[in-house]
Amino acid sequence: MSTLTPDQPTAPSRALQGIVCVEAGMLFFVVQDAMMKTMLGEFTVWTLIFARSVVTVLVLTPLILSLGGPHRLLTPLWPLHLARAVLFATGFTLFYAAFPFMGLAEVSTIFFSAPLFTALLAALWLRERIGPHRIGALCVGFAGVVIAMTPTGEAFQWIAVFPLICAATYAASQVLARKIGERESTLTACLYTIAFSGCLILPMGWAVNQVFDLGPEFRHLHWAWPTERLADIDRLALLGFIGMAGYMLLSRAYQVANASLIAPFDYTYLPFAAVMAFILWHEVPPPTTLMGMALIVGAGLYIGWREITAARRRDEPLVVAEAVFVPGNPVPAPSEDQVPPP
Repeated sequence: MSTLTPDQPTAPSRALQGIVCVEAGMLFFVVQDAMMKTMLGEFTVWTLIFARSVVTVLVLTPLILSLGGPHRLLTPLWPLHLARAVLFATGFTLFYAAFPFMGLAEVSTIFFSAPLFTALLAALWLRERIGPHRIGALCVGFAGVVIAMTPTGEAFQWIAVFPLICAATYAASQVLARKIGERESTLTACLYTIAFSGCLILPMGWAVNQVFDLGPEFRHLHWAWPTERLADIDRLALLGFIGMAGYMLLSRAYQVANASLIAPFDYTYLPFAAVMAFILWHEVPPPTTLMGMALIVGAGLYIGWREITAARRRDEPLVVAEAVFVPGNPVPAPSEDQVPPP
């Protein structure tokens, strides 16, 4: 996730660089999720999330040590990072658990209701003002969620609730990011959130299997201690590096270009996911998914545009509701004083 900040003058070349970075980042995230969907036939959700966390820690720890400055390995804000990690691990376990039962575009469309949940939580929890325009956009967006889930249609699957819960937990984690953002660098927040998630995910997998009697259709949630072969480790490492590359590209995009310019391009994850799903599995999103996708994206962009124009008039940072969401990307973009040198 990347929190929007008021515009600063941006040279055309840097704006183009930002757009290229965010589009490349979206492609990496789509490839990551497509790999997750494919690998769930061989690995459990717990193993895949744990492996991704290990790779992130191995990459970010030396990077933070080399950069120094605002980036730190020890932080007094670890309780907030831990709370976000619990939400992050829980939500994305559910997100990936839905993959064997739903198309990639369908799962992603429901997940992209997260900005709507964030706007709602920011109003309820942080007491941020929510006017009639945002209320109307939220109603339209949540109508899109309902249409995408088709709760009264023959194609409805109760498993569609999983990515919806993920969107809600992800939104809650980003509201917590409001408490962290101005006091922590992006890399440190990412390291702690993902490292804690990796520490939590294996005990969480064991506990889930003790509480629930999961049938064979949920074999990707069955508990098994990771005992992969060397060839398997290579694939798991590749998965982690692809996710890290997407995160770094997205972070770079928000460092070099105006957030208001970059934000709309994050929604290209959805058509990218639809194309990838068609190429790999011949999935064609149903009309309800496409209609819901249009309403969700339209509502999210409208809320973002309203808050950007309001922030320009007030000359102050945007509220947390104005956020850009990407599956598996847990941290806000750095504020201006936190950005490392290019």
